[in-house]
Amino acid sequence: MACSATPLPLPALHASHGGCWLRHADGETRAIGKGEAIVAAADTPLLLLNAPLIATRLGYPDLSGLDLLELFAFVHPARFCVPTPKGLAFALGLQPPASDDAVPALLQSAAAELLAHCEDSAWPEREGAWSVLQSLGRLRWPWAPVIAPHIAQPDRAERWLFSRLPEWDEAPERPQPAQVTLSAEDIDAQLAALTGRDAEVRPGQQDYARQAAHAFAPRQRPGAPHLLLAQAGTGTGKTLGYLAPASLWAERSGGTIWVSTYTKNLQRQLRQESRRVWQDGAPDAAPQANQRVVVRKGRENYLCLLNLEDALQGGFGGRAAIMAQLVARWAAYTQDGDMIGGDLPGWLGTLFRQRGIKALTDQRGECVYAGCPHYRKCFIERSARASAQADLVIANHALVMVNAARGRDHAQRPTRIIFDEGHHVFEAADSTFAAALTGAEAIELRRWVIGPERGSKGRRRGLAARLADVSSYDEQGARAIVAAREAAEALPADGWLQRLHDNAPSGPLESLLGAVRSVTYARDESGGQEAGYGLETEAAQLDGNFVELAGQAQAALADLRHPLMKLTGRLEALLEEPPDWLDGQGRARIEGARHSLGWRIDLIAAWEALLNRLGGPADPDFVDWLAVDRSEAREFDMGIHRRWLDPMKPFARVVLEPAHGVMLTSATLTDRSGHDEDDWQNAVARSGAPHIEASPRLCAAESPFDYAAQAEVLIVTDIKKGDIPALAGAYARLIEAAQGGVLGLFTAIRRLRAVHGRIADRLARAGLPLYAQHVDPIDTGTLVDIFRDDPHASLLGTDALRDGVDVPGHSLRCVVMEQVPWPKPSILHRARRAVNGGSSHDDRIIRARLAQGFGRLIRTKDDHGHFVVLSAAFPSRLLSAFPKGTPVIRLTLDEALQRIAAGVCSSDDLRTATAQKATGVQAARDEG
Repeated sequence: MACSATPLPLPALHASHGGCWLRHADGETRAIGKGEAIVAAADTPLLLLNAPLIATRLGYPDLSGLDLLELFAFVHPARFCVPTPKGLAFALGLQPPASDDAVPALLQSAAAELLAHCEDSAWPEREGAWSVLQSLGRLRWPWAPVIAPHIAQPDRAERWLFSRLPEWDEAPERPQPAQVTLSAEDIDAQLAALTGRDAEVRPGQQDYARQAAHAFAPRQRPGAPHLLLAQAGTGTGKTLGYLAPASLWAERSGGTIWVSTYTKNLQRQLRQESRRVWQDGAPDAAPQANQRVVVRKGRENYLCLLNLEDALQGGFGGRAAIMAQLVARWAAYTQDGDMIGGDLPGWLGTLFRQRGIKALTDQRGECVYAGCPHYRKCFIERSARASAQADLVIANHALVMVNAARGRDHAQRPTRIIFDEGHHVFEAADSTFAAALTGAEAIELRRWVIGPERGSKGRRRGLAARLADVSSYDEQGARAIVAAREAAEALPADGWLQRLHDNAPSGPLESLLGAVRSVTYARDESGGQEAGYGLETEAAQLDGNFVELAGQAQAALADLRHPLMKLTGRLEALLEEPPDWLDGQGRARIEGARHSLGWRIDLIAAWEALLNRLGGPADPDFVDWLAVDRSEAREFDMGIHRRWLDPMKPFARVVLEPAHGVMLTSATLTDRSGHDEDDWQNAVARSGAPHIEASPRLCAAESPFDYAAQAEVLIVTDIKKGDIPALAGAYARLIEAAQGGVLGLFTAIRRLRAVHGRIADRLARAGLPLYAQHVDPIDTGTLVDIFRDDPHASLLGTDALRDGVDVPGHSLRCVVMEQVPWPKPSILHRARRAVNGGSSHDDRIIRARLAQGFGRLIRTKDDHGHFVVLSAAFPSRLLSAFPKGTPVIRLTLDEALQRIAAGVCSSDDLRTATAQKATGVQAARDEG
């Protein structure tokens, strides 16, 4: 693994928590201070890797230079690379640096290697590079003059991106699935084929696969789907366990299976596992109508081609314009246009401080559907149409629920569903079926109806602009649009937050939001102790003035809903009996507008229902509260919120009743209270089963792992709660004892930041890099990639890491929780606690969080490690959260350090694990 090109003779800089190193063009490398590093970066462009991260290390936010990640994104768009020196080295086939002081030399070699690729006649991403480079040169991209000599102008003009993208094809709707029954013998044979003929037969996996077939049996009564709750311990092989009967059913019935996940990591895993079944459905190219496996996500995850075109034609300026050009390079080579968790490097947005990635996705209210000039090439529409013809659709819980709720398109309504990570279905339903009348939501609606405020930028247009032909030729439609626009003036406008601070609201909705703010602060009992966090109060015992303001807001919303309904009716009439002036483009715009109108009318109706309850008797099905949302003492939103007390009630009606078969599966589906009957009772309640006429089938497959030999739970008893210096010291010593490989889980961002700030430099000097959510300018997925790639690295995070991380092997050998993960005492939690057993409800939540956290530790039969809780007051009743047989030891920090250090492998093992893990990560990413 040696560099085949002469290192680029440009100075290079590297900075970590352990220090700074500068390598000059002549090849001399020396350690320097932060001040000198800042001066050097200001004087001349330096080679850097991940400029925002280096800027954070130096405390110099304006740092800029020749970022190797930007060059990598240009040369190899849509290719994976861990954004660290080691990750870059492996991606380019170079020798990884042995220490921090060797990184600058690597940067010079990596730059030369990337430029050499540009001269290679076999460079697979050559097409379009020269044209994009010309645009980047005009934008003064620092790399442009460096790259220019290495990319020759093509003999023929390169095609514009939007002419290169393929169009999707229309396909007929699939017929109704055939009714089939799967035999145990056929399921066993299919499972054996998927796992490999020579693989060891696992009775637990085999029985699990047979049970999963229950979800695909013919339904006998309307509204009574086959419902299966299946707990599968870690290591059971549940993915292939349910794919075996699912693939058989899809093949024989001609129907579509939806597998729903909660995390993007599991979606990626399913994508890879599905290749064992559907070889021709492997997603190795842009989805086509005949693709058998399709990944579906919400619209906000995908690149909007119209937004990209606007950005490329001057809609973006400065650094954001450079990012748009790099995204255009990616768009020509992407697998499916997924910008959030797909093959767009997660670090690309953070290189540009994340401004603009969101603006390039499909924003609410912008899509004109068939009226878009890029409609036939739209990534979102391509994915939707491919899923209607697919055997397997991999989606997320929220999308499955939304598709089931709308039910307008029969081809997109899931009827055979496997909810993997089924313990999150309750949480997903809670968000999906919620209502929130907030300033941010209301101003979005205003902009959709009226258009952008005067002086604001962007291509977003109001109803009148999107339906200009209707306004011109149809009198009834024109009147409805004018009435809707006038009514929307009552909604909050730009500057609404400042007006509320100045006690000068404009209109009925802003007046109501001002009252929400006033009442919430008046009822605050924190005494200013929670200055940086949001506040809330129950929507009860409200005075007459508040109720009157709510009534005025409700009337204003009704005034808007009525013309929107009239407009919808008029659009439907025009489509049924099209007049002479309605051409194809006009019809397409009308269809898109009708689709958007439908869900906005539903939204307004939900807000009206919410306001109608204020001042009246409480509805036992709902929990309502007022809230002011803040971040570090800055208010950013406020409003009235409504949640179902039991969100599985609408889930059962919307998702379960229309379905034919539903399976909920997880390693932590049941409660683990120690009483099997009670454990399943809670799982059944959280599945929605009590709200339909169907009794679920229950099954459980135990984990094959030997937890008694592979793991220990250590409860440290001598760290005082609230003592930040002691907490930070404990984390540092635990990471040192484990020699890295520690996943630290926090229940509060403030404590996470405090601990990281105290120990990161100390650990870096010992060669133990520490990364953290909410501190490092890196997205969560990339942080996990970095952690997985380096067995000496450690990672601190919050809830997103407790249940969304899959790091098998030596890279994760110790999980540390800073305290017992008590539930936040919110108004919603208090209401659910009251009807679900009080303290026993809290215990169920805590046991689930402990089980999920512990589940990060042992992922394969070869994994070993420790699960540490820094809590002297850890209740014994919570110990059943851990797998049976797992040793649980209460001890001091010093004793815990001894046990952890004794389990650390030798330096030789670490080096071997490092190489194996890096190779495995790259291979997996290349496949995925």
